[in-house]
Amino acid sequence: MKKSVTAAAAAAKIATLDWTRIAADLDASGAANAGSILAPTECAMLAALYTDDIHFRSRVVMARHGFGSGEYKYLNYPLPMLVEGMRQALYPYLQAIANRWALALGSKQSYPTDLDGMLARCHAAGQTKATPLMLSYQSGDFNCLHQDLYGEHVFPLQVVILLSEPGRDFDGGEFVVVEQRPRMQSKAEVVALGQGDAAVFATRERPKQGAKGTYRVQLRHGVSRIKRGERLTLGLIFHDAG
Repeated sequence: MKKSVTAAAAAAKIATLDWTRIAADLDASGAANAGSILAPTECAMLAALYTDDIHFRSRVVMARHGFGSGEYKYLNYPLPMLVEGMRQALYPYLQAIANRWALALGSKQSYPTDLDGMLARCHAAGQTKATPLMLSYQSGDFNCLHQDLYGEHVFPLQVVILLSEPGRDFDGGEFVVVEQRPRMQSKAEVVALGQGDAAVFATRERPKQGAKGTYRVQLRHGVSRIKRGERLTLGLIFHDAG
């Protein structure tokens, strides 16, 4: 019951976010601090799941694959109720932005109005593995710039929520989004987060208005080196993996 009430509270918080401002920030840079979604007690409840492997389908040690240093674990279905509730509540707001971006880019792609429809599309193509994940970084760890794609069907926006408190639990570890601009040098954007804050960002690309019309710019995201302590985050991806 406690988790169900918590999920409902998080969904209500998501509904009060300034989605006009979030959409404008995403249009301008491909990333936005959406604001606070989780209270410290909710962050602690999610962080406590990390040590119990019953909730996870796999663990990835980044250094083994050249991804950086640190580790992450993919949650398994059924997702914890708080995670499932936030994923469902966030999707409709992101879907509206995703479809507007697709139209701006002249894409024939469109995204279903609810998360169940998006996941049904993924599952029909053999992408059936849950993609929400938790990431753990210790002192000296970092995450190289990357994209979370996983298969044919990719939802163009995703969310990361910081579960630890900067300055208390860790130092360093800034969330970074880098825009690769055609025939220009890349541009980095640091999204400053507090405990419980959510960053929304482009999974792969976004539309950008140029002198000759709208074009695509590629984006990658990562985390700078942790200088002290432990940094835990929750990642919400809205397409499943093959």
